[in-house]
Amino acid sequence: MAEGPARRAVVEGTPAALVPTTDRVLTVPNALSALRLVGVPVFLYCLLGPEADGWALAILMISGWTDYFDGKIARRYGLTSRVGQLLDPLADRLYVVTTLVAFTVRDIVPLWLTAAILARDLFITALLPVLRRHGYGPLPVNFLGKAATFNLLYAFPLLLGATFDNWVGTVSRPLGWAFVLWGTALYWWAGVLYAVQTRQLVRAAEGVV
Repeated sequence: MAEGPARRAVVEGTPAALVPTTDRVLTVPNALSALRLVGVPVFLYCLLGPEADGWALAILMISGWTDYFDGKIARRYGLTSRVGQLLDPLADRLYVVTTLVAFTVRDIVPLWLTAAILARDLFITALLPVLRRHGYGPLPVNFLGKAATFNLLYAFPLLLGATFDNWVGTVSRPLGWAFVLWGTALYWWAGVLYAVQTRQLVRAAEGVV
């Protein structure tokens, strides 16, 4: 049946670090990912409630650091897990979406930028039913997608810092916009590659050469 070869194609085309290696839940990388998830509503409250931008900035920076370290620890000590492969991109996506919405409400970023990034997520979501019909789950995050998210998550603290009426704002503004524009371009590029990979897997599942 087509499902077996198709699933093998995913594994064979996936970097070794992304292939599930353990079913363990209680690991340091998973704890860091869970910490990032807990920080999402706190960050949103700080930004839209009392407008405590200093605290919101600190949460964003901690999120960026934990995003870096959870992956590094997982690869270094062989703690890559199925749970982690779900939690890590989920935390990334929630931070991207909530930050964009909050920044748009606060007029920190224009609506067109938010629309461009969220449209890419809708584009990827539209591929999921096609994958499921052919026996696949969501595709693993590739290096380009991770690099795009890295750029966006580092752009957001800089864009928030750009609202400060001092030297921090002066320095942060050009850096923040450079990161966010480059990250948006990479985000869409990764999306196109996901679509290409989806097409290849569908063709393989259907036995089309």
